[in-house]
Amino acid sequence: MAINEFIKLIRSRRTIRQFKQDEIPLEILKECVESARLAPSASNLQPIKYLLITDREKVKRVFPLLRWAAYITPRGNPEKGKEPVGYLVILIDKNIRSKGYEYDVGAAVENFILSALSYGIATCWLLSVDREKLREEFQIPENFIIDTVVAFGYPAETSVIEESKDGNIKYWKDEKDVFHVPKRPLEEILFINSMKG
Repeated sequence: MAINEFIKLIRSRRTIRQFKQDEIPLEILKECVESARLAPSASNLQPIKYLLITDREKVKRVFPLLRWAAYITPRGNPEKGKEPVGYLVILIDKNIRSKGYEYDVGAAVENFILSALSYGIATCWLLSVDREKLREEFQIPENFIIDTVVAFGYPAETSVIEESKDGNIKYWKDEKDVFHVPKRPLEEILFINSMKG
C-alpha cells in the first residue's frame, strides 16, 4: 500500500530549534491558526485563544522566557541568529473551561504544527515557559491560563528519527549538528485485540 502525502507529512515532522530569519507571511500563519481553531474540542466548548507574536522586537522579548532542549542544554538551544521568528502562545479562557482542556490543546497544536509544516515552516512546542513574565510582558489577563508556546520559523537544521534501543529516548546531536530523536518501535507500543501475548 502506498503511503499518502498526508501520512508522509506527519512522518516528516520533527521538532526544530534552529531557524532561518526569513519572515513568514501573516496570511500563512493565520491559515495555520485557522486549522488549530477547527480541531476537536471536548463538549465543543472551544476554550483556547491564540496570541500570535511576529513583531521582531516582541519576538526578542519572548526568547529569554523559554527553556529549550533539556537533555542537551545548551547545545540544543537556538544559536544566536537562528532564533524563532515568531511564537504562538496557547491560552485557555478560564471563563469557558478551567480544567480538562489538555486534550483540546493537543489536537489544536498538532493541527497548527502540521499546517505550518505543509508550508515548510518548522516548529518547537515548548512547555518550559516563564508564564508570569510572559503574562506581564504581553498584558495577558488573569482569566487566561498560559498553557504552552509554539516557536516557529523556516528550519535551519536537520532532525532525524532513530529507533529507540533499550528504552533510551534521549535525543542527541552528532558532530555535524544533526538532531537524532529516538522513537519507541511500533512492535513495542502496539497491541492488537489484547494486551496479552
